[in-house]
Amino acid sequence: MTTVSNSNNAHEGSIPVEPAVIGMPGHNIVLGEQVPLSLVSGQKLGPFTVSYQTYGKLNADRSNAILVCHALTGDQFAAEEHPITGNAGWWNMVVGSGLPIDTDRYYVICINVLGGCMGTAGPRDINPKTGRPFGLSFPLITITDIVAAQKLVIDYLGIEKLFCVTGGSMGAMQVLEWASKYPDCVLCAIPIAGAARHSAQNIAFHEVGRQAIMSDPDWRNGSYYESQELPNRGLSVARMAAHITYMSDSALHRKFGRELQDRANVSYGFEADFQIESYLRHQGNSFVERFDANSYLYITRAMDYFDLAAEHDNVLANAFLNTDVKFCLISFTSDWLFPTSESRQIVHALNAVAASVSFVEINTDSGHDAFLLKEPEFFSILSGFISAAADQSNI
Repeated sequence: MTTVSNSNNAHEGSIPVEPAVIGMPGHNIVLGEQVPLSLVSGQKLGPFTVSYQTYGKLNADRSNAILVCHALTGDQFAAEEHPITGNAGWWNMVVGSGLPIDTDRYYVICINVLGGCMGTAGPRDINPKTGRPFGLSFPLITITDIVAAQKLVIDYLGIEKLFCVTGGSMGAMQVLEWASKYPDCVLCAIPIAGAARHSAQNIAFHEVGRQAIMSDPDWRNGSYYESQELPNRGLSVARMAAHITYMSDSALHRKFGRELQDRANVSYGFEADFQIESYLRHQGNSFVERFDANSYLYITRAMDYFDLAAEHDNVLANAFLNTDVKFCLISFTSDWLFPTSESRQIVHALNAVAASVSFVEINTDSGHDAFLLKEPEFFSILSGFISAAADQSNI
């Protein structure tokens, strides 16, 4: 087994790494070697790899750590150039020196989720029993499993209590899971544009995407890794369908309207006549360069299975009984994928157990993706809450 030295880890030394992740920038560790991770499905996983990135420095008493949880199509490269696409980090406007999550003050950790495809164990990893990629033999995972794996990373780093856990969309689900499962390990929780369970509408959208992938002849029942052809057509369509849900009608109209793409008149055919068509095709084509089709199936399924109340006798408030976590929930007026009503349900549950909770609905027409875009009011609220909590905690 090869070793990779992560010299700026909280724990110095060489960490065993599976060959599949050699060359992945950042930190790549193996977990579950002695005690496999017990999954919600009843299966066990171990040893397995996890890849993560860190920004800033951990202070002497290890009290300034912020865990940033990424969304469905995100990864650990939150605040730096992406190693595959060359694009800026997905939260580069939020995480960095002098930004709302200030890396001059905080030690920021972002972990590629279990089931992912940027170094953390997922369906394209090699199954040691067969010597071939797992494919669909990789165990189904849940948000609970994803967070349990993250907890192992935080334990490895020697951090007993995270100052803050935050993230948007699927990231918000992970934040809620952290606050519910490990309340003694979290000081502040900031779920953004999220929900305590996946709605029927969102499950439906995910199923359309999964069917697009599975209907691609190159998918080969998930066993396409050793083929020359990948199910890129299906994955591209899945991304196109999902991307529509991330934007509002107002944002689409403002950005594209019915403007034609590189032509004066319609073609009376099925080329990309309209700018919105060209934009969606570009989103789909670029997505397949950095994402794995089977990972898309697995992670969307994890979101579908998320239902925090179901784990607590269908009473959401019971998920937060006796919590000392300080919450700040943020939603956006034009987000129809995770509407404000979903955040209000969480606020009501937290109020029912007398938890410390703030709630802000930000007026914007940017839709669900507002947390990834330049939204000054969002930046101000996020920065204000984090700074105030840090000042109170002498961080």
